[in-house]
Amino acid sequence: MGNALATKTTLPPLQTVAHCETAKFMGTWFVIGVKPTYLETSCSNAVEKYSLLSGKDHDVDIDFQYSNKEPITSPLKSLPQKGWIQGSNKADSGEWKVSPFWPIKMPYPIIEIDDKNYQYVVVGYPSRQYCWIMSRQPTMEESTYNMLTERLTTKHQYDLEGLRRVPQVWTKEERKRRGLSKEELPDKYLSAE
Repeated sequence: MGNALATKTTLPPLQTVAHCETAKFMGTWFVIGVKPTYLETSCSNAVEKYSLLSGKDHDVDIDFQYSNKEPITSPLKSLPQKGWIQGSNKADSGEWKVSPFWPIKMPYPIIEIDDKNYQYVVVGYPSRQYCWIMSRQPTMEESTYNMLTERLTTKHQYDLEGLRRVPQVWTKEERKRRGLSKEELPDKYLSAE
């Protein structure tokens, strides 16, 4: 995605999280902020669902859906992806690879995570061209967002030029259309229809 093969950099390697329990990572994540690939420059209501597999040629199915431009009114897009957990302990690793389409396998380093409750995560990219700030809810406390962007710049040497907030506007109808449950997207996050 974007210039997916351009991973050479003079920057030091990204430091992945010490622990990322795969089972706790699974489930629904709302994209709150993004240094976008070409597909994400105007997206809204971006949601990623992660499902752990066994007995397949990959470890994780990723269902990435988003509205092309404006929330709710613009066309829904979908990009199913495959994930491979790297390292010797696939139950606890921050090193992944993800394929949006064959034969591309992109690095998918998990560089920040709420290691207690798994309520936020930041996925980086070696060249620092892309990053994804995600939350279990369609909103994020401003203090948490600011802490994560600060870590991106100070700890991971990111330039945040191009980082954009992803609009998240939801109604009951949109929740139903996307196949999200009330547990994944509680009523308190819904706008009036």
